[in-house]
Amino acid sequence: MPNNFKNQISGIYETHLTVADLPRAVAFYRDVLGLELAHQVPTRGISFFWVGGRDQGMLGLWQGSQGPLHMLGHFAFRMSQAGVLAAPANLIAQGVQPLGFHGEPVTEPVVLGWMPAVSVYFKDPDGHSIEFIHVLEDAPDPDFGIGPWSAWQARLSAC
Repeated sequence: MPNNFKNQISGIYETHLTVADLPRAVAFYRDVLGLELAHQVPTRGISFFWVGGRDQGMLGLWQGSQGPLHMLGHFAFRMSQAGVLAAPANLIAQGVQPLGFHGEPVTEPVVLGWMPAVSVYFKDPDGHSIEFIHVLEDAPDPDFGIGPWSAWQARLSAC
């Protein structure tokens, strides 16, 4: 079957998450992450946020149950390199623990050498995994694996 959409799809516009406490989740995404609240439907337990502007992306939060099929999700926000590098300190200032690729607490972003990209992870109040990511212009280095930003920088300095 031919891939008719390969050159037409340019990114993910919309992501939706179920949350246990909608007002708490709205406060996190609005006040901690600074997303713009776009629309709410209180009677249905739904809130929507613009991500990077209304033409860039949207996040939907849905009041959900904590039943056995409650799934946690992961998504990544594109961000400038400077933004990702500043994210650990900014998250800590907001009371949010920055995490590395394996969920370990970190104080600096990690680099995914195969891409390469610099990123930092953290959890929202419902435990969803969120990532800030910036794809680097450096050449990929799969042998680097996943490591701290400082190690990536030291590797570049050694070349």
